[in-house]
Amino acid sequence: MTGSKSEKPLAKAIGTKVTTREIEEINGLIEAGIYLSVSDFIREAVRDKLRAIKVIKIRDIDYDLAKREILGYYRSYKEAYDYEVARDLEFDYELVCEITDELEREGRLGVTK
Repeated sequence: MTGSKSEKPLAKAIGTKVTTREIEEINGLIEAGIYLSVSDFIREAVRDKLRAIKVIKIRDIDYDLAKREILGYYRSYKEAYDYEVARDLEFDYELVCEITDELEREGRLGVTK
């Protein structure tokens, strides 16, 4: 049944205030044909902001398992920076540096930092 109380709406209207100058600039973009409406501009601005802001997740992981995953990562990608490994595996950056250094000392890894 469409419109029942148990269904969540696909979109929700929100309200906000902007300065006169901001609305004039938005209207200028609409007049130039870049956006269809104020709503179109706001939706695109929200999407752009959400894409730009990434929440950094850090996994809580056992040291030995992290070491195996990091070694596997370097076997797959051959070369990578520590920050890339940390980001992709969702590990603490300092943990990745510590493990990478250990793997290099053990002769199990030759990486470019």
